[in-house]
Amino acid sequence: MPSPRPPYRVAIIGTGGIAHAHAEALAELTERAQLVAVADLDTTRAAEFADRFCVPQVFSDPEDLLESEQLDLVHICTPPQTHASLASLAMSSGVTALVEKPTALSLREMDELAAVQEKTGSKVLTVFQHRYGAAAVRLRRLARSGTLGRPLVATCETLWYRSDDYFEVPWRGRWDVEGGGPTMGHGIHQFDLMLSVLGPWSQITALAERQARPTDTEDVSIAAVRFAGGTLATVVNSLLSPRETSRLRFDFEYATVELEHLYGYREEHWRFTPAPGHEELATLWTGGDEPDITSGHRVQIEAVFDAWDTGQEPGVSLQEARRTLEFAAATYASAFRGVRVAAGELTEGDPFTLSMDGGAVPWERVKEALA
Repeated sequence: MPSPRPPYRVAIIGTGGIAHAHAEALAELTERAQLVAVADLDTTRAAEFADRFCVPQVFSDPEDLLESEQLDLVHICTPPQTHASLASLAMSSGVTALVEKPTALSLREMDELAAVQEKTGSKVLTVFQHRYGAAAVRLRRLARSGTLGRPLVATCETLWYRSDDYFEVPWRGRWDVEGGGPTMGHGIHQFDLMLSVLGPWSQITALAERQARPTDTEDVSIAAVRFAGGTLATVVNSLLSPRETSRLRFDFEYATVELEHLYGYREEHWRFTPAPGHEELATLWTGGDEPDITSGHRVQIEAVFDAWDTGQEPGVSLQEARRTLEFAAATYASAFRGVRVAAGELTEGDPFTLSMDGGAVPWERVKEALA
């Protein structure tokens, strides 16, 4: 019997809040991964993080970390404006980058990453952990098999609440640093999961407003979406909703599948309702023996290792992540231009491929007119 392979060597760049979720996930996978180094410009914070998670090496410069350590995977947990440059640096060092969402701030940056990926042969993966919960995997399998019939209608809602104080962190609520508001930084997890089930979208008609929060970006957006297969969907992304919830609903020909959770789901958060005459489908939903683990970072990181162990390509690939980011860009373009936007319409040179605001934010134009 072959001996087990040694643990994958892993590092984390950026030791702020989200990095703790990554480190805690890795701590549950100690037989498969070893967290060997961290880097952060704030050396005090990095040292405290390393002490808490028993990390042997601490760096203030990500380039020094990548030059000094032999790594299989580097987790990029920095503010969004640095994601693309750090992912490029990792790939140029021969290391796979696992990047917190959003992968980049623009479609142009995504295409630049694709060029580096092609040149180096290394990969960029994006953290969309909700794809990897057992129920989501089961839903995709049933949907793709045709067992549930055609998907006809879907709703996707990220109804969260963030107070004004939340935006005191300098990089939040800014186009140039965070890339956008709830469409980019919050709802993206839910509509990425929706896209993973329904496949390619074909057109979007959207609205976006800054209703109440002290931001440069929107604090709410609403989109009506047509998918390539004909499904019609609505997508709402809000930071103004005191009763917080994350909801997805898929109405197939033969069943409705619903999910309601907040920041991570288990089996109890799903509901399966067969259409009259198709009651036998309920046994396909409840018949799985998958472990009931919350759809957090652990499930995606473990899926990366599983793919490597079996010689497969891990997700979420750059191509898939670009489709999700294009969905966000098209939402903004439709909202700010007041037109319907088709998939693939935002081509090189279009302002909305260069930045999510596209230089067309209505409230910015009003402010400039009053100045």
